[in-house]
Amino acid sequence: MSETTSANEEKKKLPLNGRRALPPNYSNDEENEVPEMDPLGLIPRGFNPKDYLRVVDIYMFKEPQEINKQQHHTDRYYNPRLIVRRGQPFQIQIDFNRPYRPETDRFWLEYLMGRYPQQNKGTYIPIPIGNVLKPGEWGAKVTHRENNSIRLSIMPSATCIIGKFRLYVAIWTPFAILRTRRNPATDTYILFNPWCQQDAVYLDDEREREEYVLNDVGIVFHGNVEEVKSRSWSYGQFEENVLDACLFLMDKAELELSGRGNPIKICRVASAVINSRDDNGVIAGSWTNSYDNGVAPSAWTGSVDILLEYYSSRVPVRYGQCWVFAGVFNTFLRCLGIPARLITNYSSAHDNNANLRLDFFLDDEGKVDTKLTKDSVWNYHCWNEAWMTRPDLPVGFGGWQVVDGTPQETSAWMYRCGPASVQAIKHGHVCFQFDAPFVYAEVNGDIFFSRMDKNGTQVIEKIDTSHIGQLIVTKEVGGDGMMDITEEYKFREGSDEERLALETAVMYGVKKQSTQDITYQPQTDIDMDFQAQKAVLGNDFKVTITFRNRSRNSYTATTYLSGNIVFYTGVTKREFKTHSFSAKLEPSSSSSFDVVIKSSEYMSELLEQASFHFFVTARINETGKILAMQKATILEIPALRIKTKGELVAGKEMSVIVEFTNPLKQTLENVTLRLEGPGVLRTTKKEFRRIPMNSTLTWEVKCIPIRPGLRKLIASLNSDALRHVYGELNVQIRKP
Repeated sequence: MSETTSANEEKKKLPLNGRRALPPNYSNDEENEVPEMDPLGLIPRGFNPKDYLRVVDIYMFKEPQEINKQQHHTDRYYNPRLIVRRGQPFQIQIDFNRPYRPETDRFWLEYLMGRYPQQNKGTYIPIPIGNVLKPGEWGAKVTHRENNSIRLSIMPSATCIIGKFRLYVAIWTPFAILRTRRNPATDTYILFNPWCQQDAVYLDDEREREEYVLNDVGIVFHGNVEEVKSRSWSYGQFEENVLDACLFLMDKAELELSGRGNPIKICRVASAVINSRDDNGVIAGSWTNSYDNGVAPSAWTGSVDILLEYYSSRVPVRYGQCWVFAGVFNTFLRCLGIPARLITNYSSAHDNNANLRLDFFLDDEGKVDTKLTKDSVWNYHCWNEAWMTRPDLPVGFGGWQVVDGTPQETSAWMYRCGPASVQAIKHGHVCFQFDAPFVYAEVNGDIFFSRMDKNGTQVIEKIDTSHIGQLIVTKEVGGDGMMDITEEYKFREGSDEERLALETAVMYGVKKQSTQDITYQPQTDIDMDFQAQKAVLGNDFKVTITFRNRSRNSYTATTYLSGNIVFYTGVTKREFKTHSFSAKLEPSSSSSFDVVIKSSEYMSELLEQASFHFFVTARINETGKILAMQKATILEIPALRIKTKGELVAGKEMSVIVEFTNPLKQTLENVTLRLEGPGVLRTTKKEFRRIPMNSTLTWEVKCIPIRPGLRKLIASLNSDALRHVYGELNVQIRKP
């Protein structure tokens, strides 16, 4: 043999590893070859396998209307295979070549996953046929015998790994074990089971299970704390190929198959693989307002297109921002059976040095110094909560856990966050894994407005203790309204419990800078307030600054207003408005001053969420003290109108009509419309070159709804000058 050949042979061998006899088992899709006949020694001449019990057919009861998918709440998955949940029995029927004789015939079932199935790893599961099923443990028993057929009830373990298993029936004969041939039609998906008390994701409220596991449409709350806005998002966890795409994500994250029964591990690796930062995961983030060679984050209407594109291309899908990461993560969790919900935290702190303090530095004139100011306050930030027990933490920290797929900071060298116990965050127990200090800082923090004195002393002009994390919300159960869950994350501002939770967080290592060594003497006898008039995009509007002088002194205030066009992350793109004036403040009275913001000042630079950030600072000339405040405001963006034509019956053709009138004083160019509705129609897109000002666009789409019941249609419009335009419509699809 030549040296080259032997070198090639060496290469083909698996790499030696002193710690493991088998290579890592990461892939649910890869298979090993299972022999149809395993000799038990020497096989005598004349041995004919056909003389023994033989499987002719296996019937899986896998249709949506049949017993298994009905009892396991998996009838909505658009998937031809059997899908069941762990810890709960399911039925199969085996047809033999003759009647089964329990006295002499011996057979068992084998469930296998991956390329290197091992019993101690839970990837090879032999199930003998017994007389009784033990709750939550693997087992099988015969429930019915008739002619050549038997009916089996099979119980999967309540802690088994989740994913796609291959099924074999093995029959014992004196000389060999005979197995059924590999048959993909008998593959069985096993998922988490929130209906099973022994499962780590058990949820005891049926309405919550219906919402957090089975609802395939949700609401994303955005805007800002004073102007909460909402839009629908299609999770589509039951759509065709989505389950396989979600299982592939765990392969991509290289989560060992043996770890896939643990929701903590699954959430941890998924929060990294949802974003593309260090592992070429699902979504590439972009906060630049420039989305060449991709889709603007605001144009997506749901998760399905993103997951399926990634599953087929294996290349990160462009582009996402926080609600897109959270929407796709929610689909992943619900699809696998982990109860999940999408959360919005308004005025979310991105605290670069995690000291529970966001610093805004002012220059001598009272303007914000953008070079020195590094921290930012996001108008809102979306993450997810997943429901599970936490056996790795002390009792009481199970339940909702924060998981976040948006790449913000690294955790153990990867861009990921969570699972962090919501209970632990509320009580300040931030020592418990994973990433609790980061989440604690997002919802608790003080804003410091400060400037340097001439002698180099840092002077604090204002401390705002209530701005950060002032409203945390999610969709209500069973409706489209908003549920305020702020009190699940924090105690009431200023309460003894809040102070105790903060002291606990500091004790466990959260940095909190002392204010003893800095000068802070605010002007206490004058209040300043700032309000922005509600306005529609493309129109002028006014902002009002009000002073209330509670003293008996007269003051004059040199007031400075800075209007900035910002990303929803609070990062400034450009200052578009500056205005200063002198205000005379009479004793014991209020005075208001209006400033007009013209559309011509902001339209050319406007970013997609029509978001502004105003800083107002006023120097009281008599005392030298500075009043400071900041406020985010959002313009009203016009909506799409959706209506239907024809009978709304499953299996019959109907039409969906989308209309939009251009409200701007300019032509919209490169317009893309998207429309989708789980169970009614797959995502459809249409491009329009231009829509002149004041003209109306109409788009009609024909479709045949599949699923009866209350469904939701969701549409979005995206163009160069206008984004974040949405419309939605609830439709009741009747049974034929």
